[in-house]
Amino acid sequence: MKRGLWLLALWAVIGWNSRSDALTIYRIGAADLPAPELDVPYQFVQLEWEAINAKAHGSAVQMALAPDGIVPQQLDPTVNLTPLLDERGGRIETLQTIVGFADFPARDAPMFDGDPTTHFLGDGDWGGDYGRVKNKLLIFDLGGNFIVDRIKFYPRERFLDTRFIERFVIGISDGDPLKKNTREYVVGGEGGQFRDYDLVYNITENTQSVIELSIPDSPIRQLMFEAPPNTRGVWEIAEFELYGIGFAPASQYTTNVIDLGGMASLGELTWSGVAEGGSEVAIAMRSGDDDDPNSYWRLTFRGDERSRFGTNGTALTLSTYNRLEKGEKAGITPDTENWSDWSPPYNFAAGGDVLLADRPRRYVQLRADFTSEKEAGGRLDFLQFSVSNPPVATQALAELAPASARAGEVTSFTYAILPQLRDEDLGFDTIEIETPVEVASIDALRIDGQEVGFDIMHSDARGFALRIPRMDPQQTGELIEIDFAVEVFKFGTVFTGRIADSEKPFEVRQALTAGNADPLVDSNTLSVGLVNVEEQAVNALKLSSSVFTPNGDGINDVLEIEYELLNLFGAVPVALELYDLAGRRVGMVHRGTAASGRFTLAWDGVLANGTVTAPGLYLLRLEVDSDQGKEARQRVIALAY
Repeated sequence: MKRGLWLLALWAVIGWNSRSDALTIYRIGAADLPAPELDVPYQFVQLEWEAINAKAHGSAVQMALAPDGIVPQQLDPTVNLTPLLDERGGRIETLQTIVGFADFPARDAPMFDGDPTTHFLGDGDWGGDYGRVKNKLLIFDLGGNFIVDRIKFYPRERFLDTRFIERFVIGISDGDPLKKNTREYVVGGEGGQFRDYDLVYNITENTQSVIELSIPDSPIRQLMFEAPPNTRGVWEIAEFELYGIGFAPASQYTTNVIDLGGMASLGELTWSGVAEGGSEVAIAMRSGDDDDPNSYWRLTFRGDERSRFGTNGTALTLSTYNRLEKGEKAGITPDTENWSDWSPPYNFAAGGDVLLADRPRRYVQLRADFTSEKEAGGRLDFLQFSVSNPPVATQALAELAPASARAGEVTSFTYAILPQLRDEDLGFDTIEIETPVEVASIDALRIDGQEVGFDIMHSDARGFALRIPRMDPQQTGELIEIDFAVEVFKFGTVFTGRIADSEKPFEVRQALTAGNADPLVDSNTLSVGLVNVEEQAVNALKLSSSVFTPNGDGINDVLEIEYELLNLFGAVPVALELYDLAGRRVGMVHRGTAASGRFTLAWDGVLANGTVTAPGLYLLRLEVDSDQGKEARQRVIALAY
């Protein structure tokens, strides 16, 4: 068997579970691409989009899969969907006796067989198939939400003039259960099963044999057709056809649960793909300690009691849950004890980020959600991520103190890290800490209470990195403390940290886990709250000088503008505008978006539209459009040449 096919078969059955000595790179899709080129030994695992397996918790909903990428399903407006519904995950139902809705009986099949010489006779005499039900009711479930462009139905050719349908109703539903009982047309049986639909057509005096009707241009899950017996003669349908158009509005691909072969540090995640105009691709991930991210529940029939165990006392699994009787199944919920939640969506345009895990994990699962327009859908070529197995450390708890600070004021913090290392762990000598702005100072490093030397590898607006004495398994359980000073501008700012081995630069930088690193500190968190925060977005607007002279002589040619924003919910519109002292707007200096933090820009006296500002006194106005409304600060400046 070829290596690629062997990997595919193994992945489909149990996922990848071999162990590497250190760095492993996994790639899903794009098998034709070469493996990454690195100057160090590593293991490369190629997986295929098509190898999803429901037993391994993988799924593809309204997706088209190919070796070189995945895209939302797209409907061909020339292809009749009716005979394809079953293979697409849909179905056709009808209403029978008092039982309710069921798959259509064999006598209905001629309407959907693609043969216009066979037919269904609408004479109302349908015997035991329908009992007392006299109206013909058909429900076409598309298996997902799609745009249906048109429907068409007609009798056999020799009966075009005599067996047309006089009266019929067409309804649609997007399948949203929250809209139940809000739609205008209700169908159902005496057994208590009812469904409602938005009414599209209510034809009462039709004389046309071939009926072809357009459907509103919005995604639907179900289309309903209902017709009574004719008042004169009978009607028949030789073929009932549905034609869709465009991409599936919502589709999803979920990988199998991937076994990393042991506890591993989770590193970088990268991807390649496009999101065409109006479409979106949202990538998320989660990680766990076992091979099943779900918990399964069984009704015990003792009141409303539910249990995660079978009648034999063993915990329910996917396979044993599926074998329960329908009335016993009490639902499936995420396993929050052994698995993380799905991460927030990554910025798809960025093409990569870190795997969001707070500690080493053995299992990983990735998901891509596609939101498409009628004529625009996204594409995902591949997903690729790196892990280190064994990890940098079995566990590395971290906490920050104090847990609150005054907004915009330099505050001294202590970052405590408690590593637990096994003999096989990689160890580390590098600590990276993310900060909201560049730190004012890095003051001390202590290991097990003793102050030791350190090197600052870098310090900038995103954080800093320190080289410290190497931490090997012999130093397990020794508390590391870092003292530094920095400002905080947003409530809940998280000081994320990572540890790494500088001797293995291609290995994964392991995320630190917020927890009780120092028993003498009552924090257990890496986030910082704000105290004495007023309801204001703009904390400060500062200028390098009240006078500047942009005449090109190299002296005071540029005005440095600095502003601070507090406690904003994401990025908000920000504008710097120039006004004369009479309040008349002169022009725009800068327009953009910004989140909480400190920002600086340099202005040379030229407005955004290219106009050179004339000498004089002006008001420089900063306006921020936050969730609390518009807020502004202004300063007087003098410009001379």
